[in-house]
Amino acid sequence: MQERIREFVLSTLAEMNYDTDGVTGDTDLGPAGLDLESLALAELSVQVEDEFGIKFDLDELETTALMTLDQFTADVARRVAAGTATAATAGSAA
Repeated sequence: MQERIREFVLSTLAEMNYDTDGVTGDTDLGPAGLDLESLALAELSVQVEDEFGIKFDLDELETTALMTLDQFTADVARRVAAGTATAATAGSAA
C-alpha cells in the first residue's frame, strides 16, 4: 500500500509542476527538500484525501512540511489502515 501511495504522491507532485527527478524516500517535503509551501501542502493533502478516503486536520500541515516522503506515505498508509479497520468494525457491529 505504501508504494501505491508513494507513486500517487509523486505523480500528483509532478502534475503540480514540481520536479520529482531524484526524489527519494528521504527527501523532505518542506524547505530542506521539495520546498512545498503551505498552499502546495494543502493541495497535496486534498488530493491524497480524495484518493485514499482519509482526512487531515488543518493544523497538521505544518507537521507534514517536516516529514520526508517515506514518513508522509507511512502516515497515509497508517490512516488508510485505521480507516479500513474502523469501517470493518462498524460493519461487523451492524
